[in-house]
Amino acid sequence: MKLVKSEYNKSEEKYSRFFSLSIDLLCIANFDGYFKYLNPVWTKTLGWSIQELVAKPFIEFIHPEDRESTIAAAQNITKSVDAISFENRYLCQDGSYKWLSWNATGFSEEKLIYAVARDITANKQNEIALQKSIQELEAFKFALNAHSLVAITDRTGKITYVNDLFCEVSKYSPEELLGQDHRIINSAHHTKEFFANLWTTIAQGKIWKGEIQNKAKDGTLYWVDTLIAPMLNQDKNPYQYVSIRTDITQRKLSELALLERSRLSVLSAEVSLALSQSGTLTDILQNCTNTISQYLDIGFVCIWTFERQTNQLQLQAGVHCTDITCSALSDTQDFPDHIALVNNTIGLIIQNHQAVFNQELSINHSENLVESTFSISRFSAYPLIVEQQLIGIIALFSKQLFTEPTHNLLNWIANNIAVAIDRIWAREELFSRREALLLRLASQIRSSLNLDMILETAVNEIRSLLQIDRCYFLCYLPHPSQPSLTITYEARNPNLPTMLGSIPLQKSTFLTKTLLSQELICIENINSKSYLDYDIEELLTEFGITSQLMLPVKSNSGEIGAIVCSHCSGDRIWTNSEINLLQAVCDQLAIAIDHAQLYTQSRSATLEAQTQAEKLTETLHKLQQTQSQLIQNEKMSSLGQLVAGVAHEINNPVNFIHGNLTYANEYFQEMLTLLQLYQQHYPQPQREIEDFSEKIDLEFITSDLSQLLSSMNMGTNRIREIVLGLRNFSRHDEADKKLVNIHEGIENTLLILHYRWKDNGIGLDISIIKEYGDLPLVDCYPGQLNQVFMNILTNAIDALEESMVSKEISHKPQIKIRTEILDSKFVVIRIADNGLGMAEDVKKRLFDPFFTTKPVGKGTGLGLSISYQIVVEKHGGILNCLSEPGKGTEFWIQIPI
Repeated sequence: MKLVKSEYNKSEEKYSRFFSLSIDLLCIANFDGYFKYLNPVWTKTLGWSIQELVAKPFIEFIHPEDRESTIAAAQNITKSVDAISFENRYLCQDGSYKWLSWNATGFSEEKLIYAVARDITANKQNEIALQKSIQELEAFKFALNAHSLVAITDRTGKITYVNDLFCEVSKYSPEELLGQDHRIINSAHHTKEFFANLWTTIAQGKIWKGEIQNKAKDGTLYWVDTLIAPMLNQDKNPYQYVSIRTDITQRKLSELALLERSRLSVLSAEVSLALSQSGTLTDILQNCTNTISQYLDIGFVCIWTFERQTNQLQLQAGVHCTDITCSALSDTQDFPDHIALVNNTIGLIIQNHQAVFNQELSINHSENLVESTFSISRFSAYPLIVEQQLIGIIALFSKQLFTEPTHNLLNWIANNIAVAIDRIWAREELFSRREALLLRLASQIRSSLNLDMILETAVNEIRSLLQIDRCYFLCYLPHPSQPSLTITYEARNPNLPTMLGSIPLQKSTFLTKTLLSQELICIENINSKSYLDYDIEELLTEFGITSQLMLPVKSNSGEIGAIVCSHCSGDRIWTNSEINLLQAVCDQLAIAIDHAQLYTQSRSATLEAQTQAEKLTETLHKLQQTQSQLIQNEKMSSLGQLVAGVAHEINNPVNFIHGNLTYANEYFQEMLTLLQLYQQHYPQPQREIEDFSEKIDLEFITSDLSQLLSSMNMGTNRIREIVLGLRNFSRHDEADKKLVNIHEGIENTLLILHYRWKDNGIGLDISIIKEYGDLPLVDCYPGQLNQVFMNILTNAIDALEESMVSKEISHKPQIKIRTEILDSKFVVIRIADNGLGMAEDVKKRLFDPFFTTKPVGKGTGLGLSISYQIVVEKHGGILNCLSEPGKGTEFWIQIPI
């Protein structure tokens, strides 16, 4: 018995020694979940003491995520006789967990679990890290394939691998890409230097990054953000390249669109600046084409305008661009020959006023048409339109397609260029009209001393030029007790009431003060001028004037007046150029007033010097009428003065001769009777008397002297008739209205012009056909009416003379004069010639002052204008002209009986 016990004790000691020295975690646990025995390794591994470990159910030391699997494993152990393996995490005293690998067996009889555990934390962490790396790698690969274009090439650039997204974006299948190099997707956007730098970088084993534009199989372009990484061998040399691309087309398009919008914004601003500059039309348009060539990729840009007289396209500006520089076109010969290719397109633009956008050119035999620096494939053109009228074309040749925003901007540029061209043309025309106005006034001042005509012309021309409602001349009449202001000349809108006459005294104080101080009044809106005098404001309101400009006119002689421009249709901005123009007009008018004053003074001095002459009253009267007619109408005034003078000078000696012929005839008869008595009472005269009688042929003298006196009497009668005709034509003694015979005035006029129309070696042998009706005496101004006949007949003779000199008519020239009564109230005189006639544009301006078709020095353009005033304004009649080219001309004069 002692021996058995001793053997047992030895066995138990060996077991205890194995249990305590094992490097594994050994334990015995009850089925109730508590540890029963633990070896010391537990404390070393987990940090807990044995007492702490056995004091609690072992499940409390297990990681919460592993408890469910551990309980399941323990239940299996209690039911099975086989060893069961599992893993879980145990809590350490420092709060961390360690992975334990278990191998356990249960004994149901003892209700004990025998288990061995080993710390596998290090291996488990490596395994978890590896799995995580594998998962991350798979995720990276998935993400890379989902969002990047991946390709692998060998060291020569041949493609060995492409992913699905690469094929999807490039539109090529893997079979089409494998074995090819990347030139298959080259868009030709980048230069050779760009790709040379790329290959230099990766061949050195360095990573290359950048953005590349590629071209898909269907021709569409796309952008990729590219990273190319070389894969190196043991010798550090690349043996293949991995390229990872990200499709950035949308971002790039957005960037390009933003860049394009920025570029187009700058372009629009630069074009606006160029159009706002001063200078000639060619300079401004050349600046525009230069600006366009700087911001758009073009080969040519040109601007044409329609020449306003011939309506032909004229190149105004252009730029030719190569890959290196841009240069201005100097003339049409610099433009490429193949402009003929787009002539039809330009013709369509002229017809329908529609733009042409990105039209592709088909160039045949391009080697004959296109320069080496000029390879154009697209044509765009835009009409320049102002108020539905085509005034020009802007055309562009480009190598690439223009975008829609560019098209819209070019439309905008075309509209602004059209407006600028129209504005420049209008400004040039305005300057021309202003210069013409000043020239006409200066010409009138030089050629005429008629201040009334000058002032009347000035107000009419100013109103027409400035397009205002009213223009008038305000005259200051100084008086010691009561000075006054009077509106003497006026040009106005026919719908407005007249302002002619004196301005009421109570409303003229402000204007008088302003005139005397020589101040300029500029009112753009009467409602905004608080400094205006109440009375003058009331005067302006009375006549509906909303804005006004007044410029004083003061001559060196002391005369004071003002040119006043007013508007009745709202605000009117008076520009500096208009004020400068009117100031120049006022200076001209001041000169005219001085000249008229000098003329008046000289005329007064002349009249005073002639007060001692014979027939002072009659001479003064004739001089006043002659001078008045000289101022109003140029030709007839000279002719009237000449006729009146000649008639007066001839009439006196002719009357003297004609009156003495009667007495001379009586004396001759008495002396003849005395001679006969001598012959009767002294039939045999002395020899000396008989010889002298034979010598002088007394019988012939006796018979011929009577006939001689009779011929002299007939001659003086003829001279008296001619003088009477001249006096009747000039009518200087008939300034008032009176009843006259119209036919007599016509005949007197024909008599004056006899030397021009009669075939007497000097005239033109013009046939005068008279178809006189039975006319009553007409109440009229005979002298002025004769002036009308003279002007019209003179023009008819001039027209026939011009036709015969140019040999444009072969028929015999004639003038037909016909008179008749119309409706028992009017007398109609029709004077027609069979000359060349007149064009419509000439006929419209026939009665305008200073308009003439005659050469310089042969006409002033006043004859028909004065005739119109005489017939229409003086007599209340009608003066018309009927004429067609090749059918002669007829003037219709109609005056009340």
